[in-house]
Amino acid sequence: MKDINNKPRITFGMIVLNGEPFISYNLRSLYPFAHEIIVVEGACPSASKVATEKGHSLDGTLEALHEFKRKEDPDNKLLIITAESLGNEDGFWNEKSEMSQAYANRATGNYLWQIDSDEFYRAEDMDKVIDFLVKNPTVTEVSFRTKTFWGGLNYNVDGILLKLGDQDFHRLFAWGEGYKYVTHRPPTVNNKEGVNLLNIHSVKAQEMMKLGVFMYHYEYLFPHQVRNKAEYYSNAPHCKGLRPESSWAEECYMKLGKPYRVHNIYKWISWLEKYKGKHPQQVVNLIEDIKKGNRKIELRNTEDIEILLKNYWYKLGKLYFKGVFPIYKLTENAKLKIRDLLLDTFLWVYIQKIRGKQL
Repeated sequence: MKDINNKPRITFGMIVLNGEPFISYNLRSLYPFAHEIIVVEGACPSASKVATEKGHSLDGTLEALHEFKRKEDPDNKLLIITAESLGNEDGFWNEKSEMSQAYANRATGNYLWQIDSDEFYRAEDMDKVIDFLVKNPTVTEVSFRTKTFWGGLNYNVDGILLKLGDQDFHRLFAWGEGYKYVTHRPPTVNNKEGVNLLNIHSVKAQEMMKLGVFMYHYEYLFPHQVRNKAEYYSNAPHCKGLRPESSWAEECYMKLGKPYRVHNIYKWISWLEKYKGKHPQQVVNLIEDIKKGNRKIELRNTEDIEILLKNYWYKLGKLYFKGVFPIYKLTENAKLKIRDLLLDTFLWVYIQKIRGKQL
């Protein structure tokens, strides 16, 4: 990392449940760039099926955090927070926004960088982001385009919803006295005047892409990880009607039964692509440790993925969906405009009542 005298003081904030085997590798990747790392561990009620009775990770994530703290935190950068450490009787949190607010309220940096346990950045890209912030001190928010990996390091997901914007994540925020982390969905931070940082000096993911900076998201890398996510999303109230049943993990991930439904926002067409680029070093280290037997993690067999990607009809189908994407985009933009018009009329309330939604 470059020696920048006036480099930003970055607080990395993470909420996590069942973050293994990523957690220690992720912390190692962040450590050289961190002013501090605040990790909030535990479950929300909707994740109770993939948590202990006390609301903690089933896979040893909390223990891994404490081990990192003991063995790999010479500068005392890591702060571990659980609901019990704040006085609760168990490890359950009300919602993810409460968990995110727990790390934000303790942040002492002048930037707050939200990160999940399976989200990584290349070290050289972190340097680029820091340089960018030094040269552009008025920036209040930065978004990143994701590369989402599926089944192995050589495959990533693309699809209609991702192309419509779901692959761009709000992750990095200016931070200071009086600032407030408002919501986790979507990540929203207000300054001391109550103004959303997104509306001040926001940097879009496309600008980061010009610098070659991406977020590497290993959301679908390991079978156990995908099964846990599918179980959680099938029970989470905010995912009702958006995510499939937990059976998606077996039908679409393990068996590739529906090769145009590989992203778990199931109603949108998605597909797999071959990836030939580089990965963050700590992810490479993780996979090497698994292959050496140092970590006992099931890897997904990728023979069926290779066969699928070579299939003529699958290639033709991907070309078709990419070709009709502009029509999808026009349709979705039209829907948004109609919705915005209806929001100012009594019809919107009526429509919502018909659909059975809460306003």
